Amino acid sequence: MSRIYNFSAGPAILPEEVLVEAQAQLVDYQGSGMSIMEMSHRGKEYMAVQAEAEANIKKLLAIPDDYAVLFLTGGASGQFAMIPMNLLGADQTADYTHSGSWASKAIKEAKLFGKVNLAADVSKEKPARMPDAAELKWTEGAVYAHITSNETIEGTQWKHFPKTAAPLVADMSSDILSRPFDVSPFGLIYAGAQKNIGPAGVTLVIIRKDLAEKVSDNVPVIFRYKTHMENESMYNTPPCFPIYIVMLVTRWLLKNGGLAAMQALNERKAGALYQAIDATEFYRGTAAPGSRSTMNVTFRLPSEELEEKFIKEASALGLKGLKGHRSVGGIRASIYNAFPAAGVDTLVAFMKEFEKKNG
Repeated sequence: MSRIYNFSAGPAILPEEVLVEAQAQLVDYQGSGMSIMEMSHRGKEYMAVQAEAEANIKKLLAIPDDYAVLFLTGGASGQFAMIPMNLLGADQTADYTHSGSWASKAIKEAKLFGKVNLAADVSKEKPARMPDAAELKWTEGAVYAHITSNETIEGTQWKHFPKTAAPLVADMSSDILSRPFDVSPFGLIYAGAQKNIGPAGVTLVIIRKDLAEKVSDNVPVIFRYKTHMENESMYNTPPCFPIYIVMLVTRWLLKNGGLAAMQALNERKAGALYQAIDATEFYRGTAAPGSRSTMNVTFRLPSEELEEKFIKEASALGLKGLKGHRSVGGIRASIYNAFPAAGVDTLVAFMKEFEKKNG
């Protein structure tokens, strides 16, 4: 078997050594005589897995003791509703920055529960970008301020998180654990696992404990962060196998130097791709330079016909998943933590050769 270079935006590439270890223990987990997918979530074997996954995340992000780490389900899309359901009253206001496709979905759900102020709207900007600090208009007394740290479709990323009076809430689905940052300004961080930390099926939530306590009694018990915090993510059966993979991935991150080392690697990978794009007029980046994502590199070719040819020929060489999102088209190279630098080098070499033949 030959592994491809998987540029998919999600579900996305996982560290190969994680897959190999999971494969080796799939049928018989650590001599238990059963798979991790078959055992009780309250048995000692699985409980140790979830405890390590939580501990690894706390260590990687230096999470203070006044925060809870939760493993939920429903992806980021579920959090779009669960956040205002828990934190936003009908007579209260939450600030949202509208930076693109995923922010738009979060905003739509929040409007079902309370007042939403758009602190900034750059969703129609071309090239795509994140808001500048000077244009952010925060609401006095807002209960929280929501950002999307990385827009996967537009290929944009907050390089520096905004300063707010209200607790920051962030969708970090596509760049969680890709760089170190200070957790303390955040009231809540959430991330679907399927891009950078594991397979689809588990959603990571990091929440300040005092915020979880503020939920209304009208919110169904299963949809309260407080419920999951008090039950250590076991109010209902957790997605055991995805959490097991999260444990292995976070263990892999710690072994390979943690988030500072990962940030340096990610910036080198993205830098090589952006350099190849900027070196010629044949390729055109779609994100403003100051907002370019290190996770999702988006660009266009002179025509859609050439883009189709580019994708087809790249795929034949084992460079898969390069087609841009259907809503925007173009090319998108997603190069998450586990994506190897050799794959970026291979893509850059292909880009140069493709331009030579078609430019």
